[in-house]
Amino acid sequence: MASRGILLSNLGSPDSPTTADVRAYLNEFLMDERVLDTPYLLRRFIVSAFILPKRPKESAEAYRSIWTDAGSPLVVTTLELRDLVQERLDEPVEVAMRYGSPSMTEGLSRLIDRAGPELREILFVPLYPHYAMSTVETAVVAAEAALGRLDPSIRLDVLPPFYDNPDYIGALAATLESHLESGYDHLLFSYHGLPERHLRKTDPTGEHCLRRAHCCSSPSSAFKTCYRAQVFRTTEAVVHRLDLPAEKFSIAFQSRLGRDPWLQPATDQEIARLGREGKRRLLVVCPAFVSDCLETLEEIGIRGRETFIAAGGEDMVLIPCLNTDARWVEVISSWCREGSLAAIG
Repeated sequence: MASRGILLSNLGSPDSPTTADVRAYLNEFLMDERVLDTPYLLRRFIVSAFILPKRPKESAEAYRSIWTDAGSPLVVTTLELRDLVQERLDEPVEVAMRYGSPSMTEGLSRLIDRAGPELREILFVPLYPHYAMSTVETAVVAAEAALGRLDPSIRLDVLPPFYDNPDYIGALAATLESHLESGYDHLLFSYHGLPERHLRKTDPTGEHCLRRAHCCSSPSSAFKTCYRAQVFRTTEAVVHRLDLPAEKFSIAFQSRLGRDPWLQPATDQEIARLGREGKRRLLVVCPAFVSDCLETLEEIGIRGRETFIAAGGEDMVLIPCLNTDARWVEVISSWCREGSLAAIG
């Protein structure tokens, strides 16, 4: 029995790489109003008429290219992380995915059952370094709603984004060092993209993000929820830790969807540009993810590499996410111990 429990949360994955399961997953994902942020009827029309007829088959093929005997890499890795963190903690640790299985309700139910009637507090750990309405915000809202249905007397504490936390930066930098030592022409920091309107929506001032020149370098209270400013800060911290020359790295944003303006430059275009400009060995790291998934393994590791080679490059290496790296496991475990919320916040 325990008065406190830990719930690790990640994005999620289809139950299998079949077209039917991918369709169900995409429907749940894209019908989230914090992902596709249009009025419900328009969102339903867009998803049903333009995305679900063709996208599931294409995405299923992509998932099959990275699927393992154990299942989805993201789900498998997150469950392994849970087990390793659990070895280091006395409180029960469980996992919930925002979409797919185990669902938020399933993860919370297991945690409540394991902790027993003494449970009074849950530390909710969204496994996203940077704040976005389509990641951290939607996960927190879903967790609060599910816990409210299960047991509203239990308090939910949320671990804040950790984009510039020294322990996270140290773990991330350590994963890069051996690859850098092997030699490279360029290091690309590829972050998941967002529609520009998401940044404007999450700007509490209503007048800073993408509304002012050099907004991400001008101090503002908006930084607390500004994805773009936070990914810049992560990059700056890693670059400083590793003492990288300015001409040897750049930032790009991947995974565009739809025709609305998204954060620039686009990763696929940046990879092609670097190949055309004569870069022979390209390293790519994806710090928006702590667990390897479709967006890292297939989009970057397979398609990105093909793009680079076709543009004239010789070799492109995808640097693995933190996954279950020993240093990262220790960092997560330390955050989950009593009193660490104040330390990271």
